[in-house]
Amino acid sequence: MNIGFIPGKWSRQTPQRDAVIDSTSGRRLTFGELDSAARKLANALLGLGLEKGDRVAILSMNSIEYCTLYFACGLAGLVVQPMNWRLAPSELRRIIENGEPRVFITQGQYADVAAEVSAMVDCVEYWLQYGDGGDGTYEHLVDRAADELPSCADTVGDDDPFCILYTGGTTGQSKGALHSHRSVNAMMVNQTVAERIVPSDVYLLTGQMFHIPVVLALNYLAHGCPLVLMNFDAELAMEVIERERVSAFLAVTTMLNWMMALPGFKSYDISSLRNIQYGGGPMPSTVIEEAMEKFPCTLIQGYGQTEGAGMTFLSQEDHLRAVKEDYHPERLKSCGREGFLTSLRVVDEDGVDIPTDGKTTGQIIVKSEANMLGYFRQPDLTRETIREGWLWTGDIATMDSDRYVFIVDRAKDMIISGGENIYTVQVEEAIAKHPAVLESAVIGVPDDEWGESVKAYVVLKPGHTTTEEEIIEAAKTDLASYQKPRSVEFIDELPKAPTGKILKRELRDPHWAGRDKGV
Repeated sequence: MNIGFIPGKWSRQTPQRDAVIDSTSGRRLTFGELDSAARKLANALLGLGLEKGDRVAILSMNSIEYCTLYFACGLAGLVVQPMNWRLAPSELRRIIENGEPRVFITQGQYADVAAEVSAMVDCVEYWLQYGDGGDGTYEHLVDRAADELPSCADTVGDDDPFCILYTGGTTGQSKGALHSHRSVNAMMVNQTVAERIVPSDVYLLTGQMFHIPVVLALNYLAHGCPLVLMNFDAELAMEVIERERVSAFLAVTTMLNWMMALPGFKSYDISSLRNIQYGGGPMPSTVIEEAMEKFPCTLIQGYGQTEGAGMTFLSQEDHLRAVKEDYHPERLKSCGREGFLTSLRVVDEDGVDIPTDGKTTGQIIVKSEANMLGYFRQPDLTRETIREGWLWTGDIATMDSDRYVFIVDRAKDMIISGGENIYTVQVEEAIAKHPAVLESAVIGVPDDEWGESVKAYVVLKPGHTTTEEEIIEAAKTDLASYQKPRSVEFIDELPKAPTGKILKRELRDPHWAGRDKGV
């Protein structure tokens, strides 16, 4: 299985059908044009002297070029290394130093960021720019390349590396989940079964292509279905659904709330919608019920991680029966049951399965071909995370007698806000740079708009004073906007165990008492 062959298959069957539609630029590519673009880019990169397994980084918002790169790297045996454009240059530097890409492709609007990063690293041999604000080096290179299948394409696939998707760990430092052609294909199979994809579907990618949702987008293309790209805006999303007759998309709490809150929501023709998948953070039952009332389609929930998507799903029928028939309504707080190609267990610290009583907690572990190969160039962390073929997720959950999984905590203290992962240690490190701060603890608190928002508890040094605004402003220096604290509370001391470990649960629990907190 070579992911890069996807456009070619549909170029032979439906060459004139729309493949990728960019709602931002207005550009459209047919499957024939996408296949040609992927072949040319693959040959262009190989022409630079790149070899099988070399990494190609990209810093860009969703775009046709971004989509093309995934297929081109598949054909050429190269590895896509996507960058989160929201990150600070210092964090981008660490990611580049981990992956050591030989080529770095930049969308024109990020040319200044790329220039700043280029002064920090020395592993990148070729810096290419495309689009408005770019220097045209990408277009010039591709235009001169041959439009033919690379000779190496038939030797690539299966367990060969395909992409490195970056997440964060308990230390807050980025870590790269290395996926193969096989693991990406397995994720797509899980999604196909859960979403029940049909040939007439049109998929809207609301997330970013540097995150795991890119796999969902590639999956619809694998079925010969058009993919619509956007950089999310609620009003634009509704317009695009109406104009392009979108049938499916993935959303987080924030997106659905914004869309349903639009004054003219009822005026849009969204009758083409068949299914909405949600995930990426807590979704209160009230939001689920409202969405089922307002959107003319089914809902499913998907749980997974950057390390492997499609771990569990809460099905369309589970939602309908819970809301319409009051049958196990508590399951709306569940992330469902294991996916099609997934074996899932909830175990204690020794790896022993917990009772399926809906009360006993343990850690979710998963065995699946959809799991990552490992963390790129982090063998110790890989061995710690993948044990005897089981991926230890770090998520704490219960399981009921019907094997529905209920996540109750995140062992790694990660916050999910608006679908973005926020690692508390990174925020705490930024806060600690303020001269008045003695120590801090960062937690996620309920937020009806974002799912969770960042709250910081701060202890000041004796004799020092500062304000909430000054702490937030100081933290912004080293953080993306979505990572900064939304609120700061000053306290005399942080709750700690005898070992000195900060007990974040004591800070967090009062905020979540009586609230839904699932995935």
